[in-house]
Order: sequence, then structure tokens, then C-alpha cells
Amino acid sequence: MRWVAALAVLVWLAIGGIGGPLVGQLSEVATNDNANFLPPSAESTSVSKLVQRTSDTQTLPYLVVVERPSGLTPADLAAVQKYVAGIPGLRLADPSRTVGEFLQSPPRAAIPSQDGKAALVPVSFLANKAEDTVAGNTALYAVAQALRDSATSTLGASGLGTHVTGAGGFFADFIIAFSGIDGILLLVALGVVFVILLIVYRSPILPFAVLITAMFGLSLAALVVYPLAKNGAISLSGQSQGILSILVVGAATDYALLLVARFKEELHDQDSTWAAMKIAWRAAIEPIAASAATVVLGLLCLRLSDLGSTKGLGPVGALGIVGAFVASLTFLPAVLLLIGRRIFWPQIPRVDHVHSADAVGTRGIWGRVAGMVGRRPRRTWVVTLLALVACAAFLPTLNARGVAQSDLFLTKVDSVTGQEVLARHFPAGSGSPVQVATPQDKADAVVQVLGSTPGVSNPQVGLVPGQPPKVVDGQVVVEATLDAPADSVAAENTVETLRSSLDRVGADVLVGGQTATNLDVRLASERDLKVIIPTILAVIFVVLMLLLRSIIAPLVLVAANVLSFAATMGVAAVAFNHVFGFPGSDPSTPLYGFVFLVALGIDYSIFLMTRVREESRSRGTRPGILVGLAVTGGVITSAGIVLASTFSALAVLPILFLVQIAFIVAFGVLLDTLVVRSLLVPAVSYDLGDRIWWPIPLRARGRHERPTASKAPPEGEPDAQPDAQPDAEPVRAPVAEPVAEPVAGPGSDQESAVDSTASRRAGD
Repeated sequence: MRWVAALAVLVWLAIGGIGGPLVGQLSEVATNDNANFLPPSAESTSVSKLVQRTSDTQTLPYLVVVERPSGLTPADLAAVQKYVAGIPGLRLADPSRTVGEFLQSPPRAAIPSQDGKAALVPVSFLANKAEDTVAGNTALYAVAQALRDSATSTLGASGLGTHVTGAGGFFADFIIAFSGIDGILLLVALGVVFVILLIVYRSPILPFAVLITAMFGLSLAALVVYPLAKNGAISLSGQSQGILSILVVGAATDYALLLVARFKEELHDQDSTWAAMKIAWRAAIEPIAASAATVVLGLLCLRLSDLGSTKGLGPVGALGIVGAFVASLTFLPAVLLLIGRRIFWPQIPRVDHVHSADAVGTRGIWGRVAGMVGRRPRRTWVVTLLALVACAAFLPTLNARGVAQSDLFLTKVDSVTGQEVLARHFPAGSGSPVQVATPQDKADAVVQVLGSTPGVSNPQVGLVPGQPPKVVDGQVVVEATLDAPADSVAAENTVETLRSSLDRVGADVLVGGQTATNLDVRLASERDLKVIIPTILAVIFVVLMLLLRSIIAPLVLVAANVLSFAATMGVAAVAFNHVFGFPGSDPSTPLYGFVFLVALGIDYSIFLMTRVREESRSRGTRPGILVGLAVTGGVITSAGIVLASTFSALAVLPILFLVQIAFIVAFGVLLDTLVVRSLLVPAVSYDLGDRIWWPIPLRARGRHERPTASKAPPEGEPDAQPDAQPDAEPVRAPVAEPVAEPVAGPGSDQESAVDSTASRRAGD
């Protein structure tokens, strides 16, 4: 078996060697343009296609804004014009390349503001060259940086304020923000996990094995994700790229914690590390596989989304979970077998026949928690339920209507500052016009509606002022400027008003542009919530039903986790509105939060209930619930803390959406781990007793890996009667005297089953 383990390690070294570099290259195949993610049925998508056909080339605008609060002088205007003339010849980071080769045409003269305090320079970047590489960066970023550096050096010296904003400027700042995904984000996540594992294992060796397992799982996922994204088979965004690495590290660590805990438990009873691993692997495979299947299927439900970014996260995240699952059940066991007991140094487990399931007493914190649940189950779940409902009551206050593009950054960036300057001196929607696709014979009526709509100005037929419009299949494009910033809620309201008014002109009159795109994203997100959430719940319920061979238990688990999600979002609403002062949330935030909290949060209930089912077969349902809670308390809590910490690493990126997801998942996972799994689920299950396994009765049997001298009570009898004896300890090395178990009725004040389990040590 050592040769088999060594071969497995060599195979994974090869996977890591090939897939590891691809992890750092995922940003090269990521796309962050909302327009690319909209469904074909969206109005803005149809308008965008017409605009592409009426224009020879697609452009992405930079808007260079120059400001002097006291007013621009003639010398200032001359300097600005000189700057404009030199833009095509600006050198990039690669001196052999210039800005001009990426422009549709040289920029014309600067446009002065009516108040005489600012000037605007539109620069049209060729959109099809955005992903070109210049000195290791994208051309989009390189050109923005060249424009900023030149403006600062030539105009800033005379006291002029200069900023580069517009779509090109915003995307360049996003590139800077997401540059941490490949390095800083992963390093922070791994560092946090390493510290937690040191505390959990108290071993300097084992944490490295777990982290290497996570990295190999990520490498395996990247081997598949990279070519699929490169060839357009899936959509990869910067957000899903960051979530992928966090998801894999968190999931792989959780799976490793469960396997290692069971392996260490078996080492107390087995001379052979191979025998211990065989028992541990067989015991861990079912809950880990069920957990992975739940998350994978939940993520794949995102394929039902209308948004390409959300739809793309489904297979990306699912592949990450598969990578974590395979690595945790192949590479990690191989390493554990090769190193053996020494991997736990300095606390090496010895053969003393003390099983954690048989060594649970009241000295450990989870033994005391289990004792409390056993003594007062109904009071425990009622109080917990009321607390969760109270938190969930704040859910309606969550503002998920969307946020302005300038609010997406949590740090001050040049594009946001430039947008603020632009709004002070020009119509706020300058550079991002509303675009209307209309039949040519209705163009005049469209112009009339635009001109009479509050918040809309300067309507014109065609994309180029003063030139006749290009007609494609009898359709033309009408443009107008919005008074509100194009990425604001006010601008979206104006677009909604326009769509309603133009419907009376004709059903074939469609409204597009940046604001309409943002509006369609929000509408698609609201539709996704109504479709995807019920689907995920149905999938999870079926998986749990197959795993637990029950209907009642899955209903309890799903209901508990849905309530946990609602409570988490209620707390998040309070935190976002009153603690952090966030301007709002992205429309997709509730959906992402639901997917991660319900799909991942159910893991801990799965880990608990599979062990409860195992213990119940030999002890009876109610004692099995308490012993299962006490035995799994430490490892599941550790797993929850690890997952919460890894998702918290997303907060190092100054992007509002990722920081909010980090808070929601971290808080929600801790709530699931410390409250739902520890109190609500076991208390409700204890109160229900044998009914939790309805409709298939739980058949009693001894633990397969530890032959016992007596059988569990027959099915249908009370879980534990006052005169009943627990299962006899293993014949070969009994470690505890049999102690009578109490009546396990709901609300019993007698000592719980877990309290009565005698032991010589407090557990592993």
C-alpha cells in the first residue's frame, strides 16, 4: 500500500506542476463587462447588437477630465489642446508601442464646460484590443495608465486637476483591484487557514499536508476551468475567479478536517495505520461525498440564471468543489499513510482503545452542550428559533436594488474621482448616452419622446453628430444624454420611464446603453432569485433524503438552514445600513449568499446527522443524537471557523460586492456551525426522537468497525430506559463501566445519555 500511496502522490505532483501555473493565468481569460453577461432577450442586448452593426468598430471610451476650480485660462486651454494632440504618440510601458495603435481615431479638440471650469477629452479605445498584452498587462490598463501619467506630468504641473474616467477608466481600476486575486487573496486565505490548523491540530506538520491538498485541488480545477473559459465554453469573471480559490481552499480544508479527525480516532484502536485509514476513509466518504454533491448540484443550479456571470460561476465553482473532493480523498490519505502516526507529532496517537465516541463526558465543552440539549431540548430549540426569527425580521431592510458604478470601490480610485468632477461641470451622463433602436420611420417620434422626458437632453438620430444615420434592416439608433450619472438609480428610473413611454410609439422600439444594461442586470437578478432558490432547495432535499433515508430529517435540515440564511441576511442588512454605511448591494448578492450559505451551511448538518445516524444504530436515536453532537462538535466547529476565515479573505479586495459576500458567508457559516448545527438541529431531532427517521425505521446494528458484545435495543423500543444498559464496550479492551442511561423523553431533567457515558479521558 505504500507503493500505491507513493504513486498517488507522484500523480498529484504532476497535476500540481501543470495546473498550478494555470491558477495564476485565470485572469487572462476572465471577462468583467456586464453587457457580455446579459441574456439575448434583454432589450439592451438587442440594442447593443444594432449599434455594432451601425458602427464599423466597437469602442470603449476613456474620458479625460481637466479641472481648475477658479476657471480655465486661455493658457490652460492651449495646454490641454497640446496634450490632446500628443495622445496618439504616447509611449506605453513597452516603449515600442504607442497609444495611437489602440485608438479608433485621434481624439479631437477638448470640450469646455459651460461654467468654464473644466474640459472633457473623449478618447475612443478599440474594444477588440482590450485583451491585448502590453508589458504583462492588458492594453486597456496600459492605455489608461499612459493617459493618466501624461496628464499628470504635462497638465498637473500647472495646477490643473486631471482624471481618467469613463468605461475605460473604470475597467482599468477594476483590473488594479482584481490584480490581488492571483496572489494576495490566496496568500491571505492560506495564511489564515494555516494559523487555524496549527491551533486545531497542535502539530507543525499536518497543516502543511492539508494546505498542499487544497492547492492541488485548486490546480486540478484550473486544469479544466482555464481551457473551458479560454474557448468560451463557460463565462469566467473576476468575481468568480476569486470565489473559486476561496471555495476550494475552504472546502478542501473542511473535508480534510473530517477525514483526519476520524483517522486519528481510529489510530487509538488500530495497530496498523492502513487499517485505521481504511475504517476512517469508509466512514468519512459518505458525509464528504454527500456534502460535495450538495454543493456541486447547488452551484450547477446557477446554470438556470439569465446572467452570464452568475451562470458561469456554477460550473466554475462546481469544478472547484470536485477538485477539492478528489484531492481530499486521494492525495491526503496517501500522505497520511506514508507519514503515518508521526504526522500528528508531537501529540502522536497511540493504541489505547479509547474511542472518542466512547470517551464523551461532561468535561468537554461539547459534552456539556449535548447534555444541555438532552435535558431541555424543547426549550433549546424554541429559544433558538425565536432568536433566528428576530434576526430574520430585518431582511426586508436589505437594499439590493443595485449601486452606482462609482460605489463599487471601497477605496478612492481615479475613475470615481473623475466621475464626480465630470458630474460637477457636465451633464452627469456624458460619455454614456442612452441608445434607442427604432424603425427609421419612427425616429422623429422617438426624438420627441426623448426631448419631453425629464432627465433626458440632446436627443439626436445617429451615432455621429452632423452625419446622416446609418440604416440597418430599416432600423436606426437614436442617442440622448441623461442628466443623472449613467450608473445611478436615478438614471435607471429614467430608463424605465422611457421604456414605458416608447412602448406607446411601438413595441419594436428598444432602449439600450450602459444604464439600460445595468437595469437589465438587476431585472435578471430578481428573476434568478425566484427560479434558482426553489430549485436549489429541491435538489438539496433530494440529496439529503437519499443520504439519511428519511423525509423528516431532510425537512428539518433544509428548514433550519433556510432560517439561518434569512437570519444572516437580516443581520447583514443591519450591518450594511447602520454599521458599515454601504450605499446598497448588488442585485445578485442575495442569490450568491443563498447559494453559499445553504449549499455550504448544510455541510455541517450533514456531518452531524450522518454521525448521529451511525451512533443511533447502536445506542438508540436520542442517545445517538447527543453522542453524535458531542463527538463531532470539535471538528465541525473547526471546519466552520476555517471556512468563515477563508471567505473573510475576500475582504482584502476593495470591491463592495466581494466584501459583502465575505461578511455574509463568514457570519452565516459561524451561525450555522455554532447555533443551527449545535442547538437547533439536535434539539429538534431529540424532541422528535425516532420520528426523525420517518418513514424508514432505523435498524439497530453494532458499529461495523468495532465488534460489540451486545446488540442495540430493538427498533421501536424507547431509546433508553432507566434500567437499560448501553452497548457493551469492545471485548478486547473495555475502557468504561456500563452505566444506566436515562429516560430520553423531551425536556427530561435527568442526566442525558452523553452525561452518563463514563470514560477514563475526556476524548481525543
